[in-house]
Amino acid sequence: MHQTCKPQDETQSDSRTLKRHLENRHIQLIAISGAIGTGLFMGSGKMIALSGSSIILVYAIIGFFVFCIMRAMGEMLLANLEMGSFADLVHHYLGPRAGFILSWSYWLSWVVVAVGDVVVVAGFLQYWYPDLPTWIPAFATMFLLVALNMLAVKAFGEVEFWFGLVKIIAIVALVITGLVMVATSYTSPVGVTASFSHLVEPGVVMPHGIVGFLAGFQIAIFSFVGTELIGTAAAEAHNPEKTLPKAINTIPLRILLFYITALACIISVISWANVPANRSPFVELFLLGGLPAAAGMINFVVMTSAASSANSGVYSGSRMLYGLSHQQQAPKAFGRLSGSGTPVRALMFSGLCMTIALTLLFVIPDVMAVFTLVSTISAVMVIVTWSLILMSYFAYRRQDHEAHLRSKFKLPGGRLTAALAQVFLISVLCLLTLEPDTRTALYVMPVWYIGLLLAYRRNAKATAQHVAATAA
Repeated sequence: MHQTCKPQDETQSDSRTLKRHLENRHIQLIAISGAIGTGLFMGSGKMIALSGSSIILVYAIIGFFVFCIMRAMGEMLLANLEMGSFADLVHHYLGPRAGFILSWSYWLSWVVVAVGDVVVVAGFLQYWYPDLPTWIPAFATMFLLVALNMLAVKAFGEVEFWFGLVKIIAIVALVITGLVMVATSYTSPVGVTASFSHLVEPGVVMPHGIVGFLAGFQIAIFSFVGTELIGTAAAEAHNPEKTLPKAINTIPLRILLFYITALACIISVISWANVPANRSPFVELFLLGGLPAAAGMINFVVMTSAASSANSGVYSGSRMLYGLSHQQQAPKAFGRLSGSGTPVRALMFSGLCMTIALTLLFVIPDVMAVFTLVSTISAVMVIVTWSLILMSYFAYRRQDHEAHLRSKFKLPGGRLTAALAQVFLISVLCLLTLEPDTRTALYVMPVWYIGLLLAYRRNAKATAQHVAATAA
């Protein structure tokens, strides 16, 4: 995704590059939206049921290592601003094969996430319109998001800015409501008095033992999918030297507010035994607060959260195809930009694939089972993506030692921190074998990566033959 690369067969648009139109507020809200996924609103009940109040520790541990990975990525991107994304970093430091595997895998992960999130949007819209066929809002949402991304990148930034703002307001409102209920010792209709003591009651910290604690990781990791989107938007950031460090350095604060504080308030008000595993605990807290519009409010927030994630998928997928085209690892047409600097053809292809996948999802009866599967597949791919970013960091330290010494945004702890993060990611992959639904994704993924290796070999051979024929 080099912003300096140009399509080779265009005449009037030779000077077209990705535009640096994303301002600081756009980058910050894109970073926040990436850290607040649908999983927080949808899956937090199941996570609390499994891990009890130790889920707070789970999020703290994952958040720490995600921050380390983003710091490593940020150091490399700022060391060479010609690198348009983390995919460029992997291609540059680990070679074209690794870059090919990462970019196509990351593209697929966002395709499946976008499809799953659009289905969620359609399902939640039925809260207000129960007789509306699900396929109508699903396809309408997909077409709308693709159309919005057709505009200049600033339009994507604006949409993500407002989506992110809605999520922030909802979580801040939940935290304030929870704190007020604890401060006033509010007693719910079921007889539970709000108190922080619910966090450390006997049998609440790890109600299902160490296995339940570890199981929390495999669900919680999906909540962080999209954090690396900061590195995809780097090529279109107006002032990356300022906005990128700020976005990355505020990750711990966002995790503290959006995950740890929110979950602590939920458990303190509702108590662990009353947290619903199959519903959003966010809704439950507002209902206990006596707010009659609570269900509708949270329904809207979850819907915009899912739409935001799908919007990120449409954006990120098109930029990955754009980068692959300029690495001669995807059709040349995907590297062409519109007058506003948008990779329209890459965007259209991603949108077409998402639409086809959306059709297939409605053919399969159990939509949520498929959503769980594709979400896990996406989580596996993102773990691989993060691992390749860390491996690139080790190569960067070997190959660009002078750039590391000059860097003003170094990864704290350097190689040791990166090594610990890599061990953590491998451990999370192993944890995915604990549950049958996540285990299925691990069985499927080797087929995809073997297919990519074969596709890369064929692509490399075709490129070599083309170069030889041109030279002759």
